[in-house]
This record gives sequence, C-alpha cells and structure tokens, in this order.
Amino acid sequence: MLPCGAVLWRRLLRKRWVLGVVFGLSLVYFITSTFKQEERMVRDRTLLQVQEHEQPIMWKVKFSSGNSSQLSNQCRNSVQGKLLITDELGYVCERKDLLVNGCCNVHVPSTKLYSCESCLPNGCCSIYEFCVSCCLQPSKQHLLERFLNRAAIAFQNLFMAVEDHFELCLAKCRTSSQSVQHENTYRDPIAKYCYGEYPPELLPV
Repeated sequence: MLPCGAVLWRRLLRKRWVLGVVFGLSLVYFITSTFKQEERMVRDRTLLQVQEHEQPIMWKVKFSSGNSSQLSNQCRNSVQGKLLITDELGYVCERKDLLVNGCCNVHVPSTKLYSCESCLPNGCCSIYEFCVSCCLQPSKQHLLERFLNRAAIAFQNLFMAVEDHFELCLAKCRTSSQSVQHENTYRDPIAKYCYGEYPPELLPV
C-alpha cells in the first residue's frame, strides 16, 4: 500500500493546473537563465574589446642610454651573418673581427658604430646587420616606442617576448609579413629589413 503522501502527490500531478504551474515555473527559470548567460557573454565581449582597443599593451622593452651602459665584458650579437655581425653595443664588424666574448673588435678600422649603411630614410635597409646597428641608435628609441604603442594585437606574440632595445631591433629587422606583398613578393626587394614604424611602400602591380 502506497503512503498517503505519495498518493496525494499523484493526485495533484493529475490536475492540469498543477502541471501548468510546474511548466510555467520551468519556463520562467529557462528564460531567466538564458538572459543571464547572454548578459554575461555581452559583458565579457565588451571587456575584451575595451582591453584590445583602449588599453595600451604593457610592453616590457628596456632601452639603454647607449654602449656606455654595458657592464659586462660579454656581448650578444646577431649571430647569423656569414660576412657581418652586429653586437648589442651597436657595432657592425666583419665576422673575422668578432672577439671571443661576442663583441666586435672596435680597434679594427672597418668596425662601425650605429651604422646606417644600406638604409633608406624610411628605416628599411638592404643588409640585416646594418638595420640592427642603425636601429640601436639611442635617437631611435622614440620611434620604436611609437611603433610599440601603435603595434597591432597581431604583433603581440612577436614583440611581447623581447626584453630590451637589442632584442627589439633583432626582431624588428627580421623579414616579416610587413615586408612582403601578396605573401610571396617583397614590397622592396632590395631594402627588405626594416626597423621603421611603417612597412615599405607597396610595389605597383
């Protein structure tokens, strides 16, 4: 024999108005939950848009005051050049004139400091090592800061990893999508290494 409570409950469920109340409460709960979820999604989307378009990216690049700030007797350098190397002090030298500590030998006449040889006024150069050296000039700091402040969100992965002026110039001068058009042609096939704020002019089609 069923308990009295169970019998009463079954009798109530048979009444249409009870089923209507249960259905109505379920519908109200569903609509409320849907609106809350939509409101949360809109709020999150708005917050992301504000972060992307209004708040400046917190770059961590440190600029030095020039080669006088070098405390160590070791130098990082551009490594890859077959003929030329640029060290983090801004010197460009022939690979054969690179010292064991990674610095260019400044006593060799061909070694140049902050050389912009092969570079155009727009900051694009035909030789990578001269691009890095020219970019390392202390006077280029404001230009690089302007570029970082205007850099698109797409460049975060590329430039958020750099920590100082030298690393920024290495990254900035490397050939990237800014230097090409149609994904396979250089905007300027000669001066393709750029430290400037803007990419080279597009070649006429």
